[in-house]
Amino acid sequence: MTLLDNGDRVTETLVVDRMLGEGAFAEVHRVRHEYLGWQAMKVFKRVASLDETRTLLEEARLLSTLGHPNIVRVFDAGTVRTARGVRGFFTMEYVAGGSLERLARAHSPTVPVDLVVNVVEQIAAGLTVAHDQDPPILHRDVTPANILVGYDSTGMRVRISDFGLAKRADPFTMLASAQGTFAFMAPEVLRREGYSRASDVWSVGTIAYLLLTNRLPYDDGGPLSSYSPSRFARAPLPPSRYNPDVDADLDEIVLATLGTAPADRPASAGVLAAELRARRRSGAALGVSGGAVGASGAAFGPSGGAVGAGAGASAPPPPSARALRLAEEALGLSRRAGQLDRAADLMEEAVNLSPELRARYLPMLTLWRRGVTM
Repeated sequence: MTLLDNGDRVTETLVVDRMLGEGAFAEVHRVRHEYLGWQAMKVFKRVASLDETRTLLEEARLLSTLGHPNIVRVFDAGTVRTARGVRGFFTMEYVAGGSLERLARAHSPTVPVDLVVNVVEQIAAGLTVAHDQDPPILHRDVTPANILVGYDSTGMRVRISDFGLAKRADPFTMLASAQGTFAFMAPEVLRREGYSRASDVWSVGTIAYLLLTNRLPYDDGGPLSSYSPSRFARAPLPPSRYNPDVDADLDEIVLATLGTAPADRPASAGVLAAELRARRRSGAALGVSGGAVGASGAAFGPSGGAVGAGAGASAPPPPSARALRLAEEALGLSRRAGQLDRAADLMEEAVNLSPELRARYLPMLTLWRRGVTM
């Protein structure tokens, strides 16, 4: 039984459209704002008091103070009466493309290197704004599920969401208490020694390693839910050992984020972002000769089709029936007056579900986001 049903009115201007997903602590619904259009609404499941509601809504307050293109925007916060009583909620921008998990599944087993680097650069850019606060804001739960992938007039735009565990660091120790998802927790977090900016960097590095190799670093087959010295006794192999398209500079950057001691990693997301920019300036990120690298991070040849990630890249799987249906519906809507935004949202879902559709329609989607039809 969900807290809210389709069609429920949250406020005078907000109506629930459909459920997008749920976790242990909250449900996420797509809602229609009477004036502002689609938004996403997080409704907290477990609230015992008004004070606890205010604590949970701290996520909305933290997010709203940052204001960065790689951080999900928050619009409103409050309480709503549900089937299980009054619960806290907040609304944020709706990203039709969904999470990084969806994009990764579509490209399984590994995501093209240029696309991975683009995603990680944007994650680092968003986290840099949080880490540069005084004292720093630590996300504490950077996972593929909490990274949203959408598209605007410049191409792919990654947004960090779910600052539900975010917390300002202690101004003296620069640490916060340990929280997060076990598979993406740094060793010091598992040891309950506190959370730092370098701990967020570890999570970003784990995402990069997973996308590049389809493996988690330091995975010895044992449980990931607690600290085990033996698990971290051996350094992970460079990503290039599993993916020949990964260059030496990228190997070095990713492995540095996974140092077992915080002092061995880039100290903050800003440092990581600078290292990625330096790699790009060195030319290592070009990867493909001939075609231009698009704003989305994918490489496009003269005809606009995507160029293969490398000699070892396998052909992408055919689009699923759902992805094809979304793309067809988007194309139909794009020809109707006043429906271009809706068409772009549907195509955004389609391209994140299928590498083939991404190669075929991403340039068109970018134009749609500029208000241009073909």
